[in-house]
Amino acid sequence: MRNKLYPWQQNDWQQLQSYVKQHRVPQALLINGALGIGKLHLAEHFAYALLCERPELDGLSCGKCSRCLLVKAETHPDFIDLRPEEDSKTKKQKTSISIDQIRTLIEKLSLKPQFERHRVILIHPADALNNAAANAFLKYLEEPTERTVLILVTHRMNKLSATIKSRCQKFTMAMPDKNLVLQWLSQQTNNAEIVFNLAQGSPLLAQQYATDEHLTQRRDCFDAWLSIAKQKSHPILIAEQWLKFPETTLLFWLSSWVIDLIRYRHQVVPKNLYHADLQVELSDLAARINSIKLYEFYDLLLQSRRRLETQINKQVLWEEILIAWAALNRS
Repeated sequence: MRNKLYPWQQNDWQQLQSYVKQHRVPQALLINGALGIGKLHLAEHFAYALLCERPELDGLSCGKCSRCLLVKAETHPDFIDLRPEEDSKTKKQKTSISIDQIRTLIEKLSLKPQFERHRVILIHPADALNNAAANAFLKYLEEPTERTVLILVTHRMNKLSATIKSRCQKFTMAMPDKNLVLQWLSQQTNNAEIVFNLAQGSPLLAQQYATDEHLTQRRDCFDAWLSIAKQKSHPILIAEQWLKFPETTLLFWLSSWVIDLIRYRHQVVPKNLYHADLQVELSDLAARINSIKLYEFYDLLLQSRRRLETQINKQVLWEEILIAWAALNRS
């Protein structure tokens, strides 16, 4: 329980506090916005504040009262943190919130809150509700119980049913101010500008990218990708090496390199580059590549992103992508 907001969240917090001051806290609040801007962090603090006996002057929870201590101990009877469960076999978090979880939640909500303040249910990511769970949850949303506040968090609004969205008060977090984020990142890394561009302004993603290991891996993969383009490395050998990297990260790097190439092809002075630190290599590559075939390669990457959700053989996937990349650079 961290009693501190991120620097770029002050305006969002003031807006949430206006609900409290006006005694108009929504029964169902849907917090949405881009990935990595701290939506869950903000939602947690709003939940803690609603449960606190003696909130601070700025509205944040005191962290010291008996109810704050219960939240810290994860034993507060009026606070439920609902997220995908852990798989008992793999010990990894599942990708969806099940109908059994929603049934258990509704059963708990049929009882009155134990304290006189709000009961708070935090659901994240809200888009993880599977179809059956979403339908069961919708029935509860139509007739919510007294003094209960539902806080849903998502960065994929398109994955939520229109009916659930229509039952919630929407709260959209904007992308943070660049100067605030760079100042915050500069306290943690010497590569603030690089990781800011790589994360396209998303501070928490940039924080993840700031590790030396991440930047080194990106550089190694880029050099291998460039080596294939120059016919100096074999795609199948590189595909085998790439099996040790996270698939989603690799696909993001590939897609963002291609997006930067497209920007170099069509903009005199490219803006909003993901990889501004690789501009020499990317601009040289863009000058000699076929634009139409580059778009076709980008389509293959988009298809591959969807195929990652299937049982496809990962080495076969990378081989297909890198063989297509080698062919593109021979044309």
